[in-house]
Amino acid sequence: MDLIANPDSPHSNNSGGSSPNSSPRHLSASSSAAATGAGAASSASPPSLSRYESQKRRDWNTFGQYLRNHRPPLSLSQCSSAHVLEFLRYLDQFGKTKIHTHVCPFFGHPNPPSPCPCPLRQAWGSLDALIGRLRAAYEENGGKPESNPFGTRAIRLYLREVREVQSKARGISYEKKKRKKPQQNPPPPPAAA
Repeated sequence: MDLIANPDSPHSNNSGGSSPNSSPRHLSASSSAAATGAGAASSASPPSLSRYESQKRRDWNTFGQYLRNHRPPLSLSQCSSAHVLEFLRYLDQFGKTKIHTHVCPFFGHPNPPSPCPCPLRQAWGSLDALIGRLRAAYEENGGKPESNPFGTRAIRLYLREVREVQSKARGISYEKKKRKKPQQNPPPPPAAA
């Protein structure tokens, strides 16, 4: 079986000649089968992940880092909904959504006319999407659905509370949009002959 060096590979010399460092162009049948089976994943470029899958992987890695940095460090099996809530509150410091306090003159205004000292928080929609991705990633990484800390009642209640507080503070309602029923078009009249 012939294996041709990939000219785009960083390890190919593109000279066409052989050198002590160049890869062999011919392999025995047994070694080529082993190379094909073992190196197939590394020689082929990995399929590009969708935006959702990439974000899910980043979120899972961030949560894993949070567990490792926790005092004391936690394993995934020790993680509970209380730790997830702690993680969500920790993320608030990186938020970019202005949430007006009750004493702010812009409380309830979606577009305040001037800056105010109210804190920045994670937006409810961002947290809701994050929990959805982490819930899926937990099960993809060996977690059992019945013990998934991202799908507990405490997390759902927390997200509902955040949504309500933010909708009042920002003057934005988070009502579910009603789905429009698809219109059924009558068939066109038959063409006259």
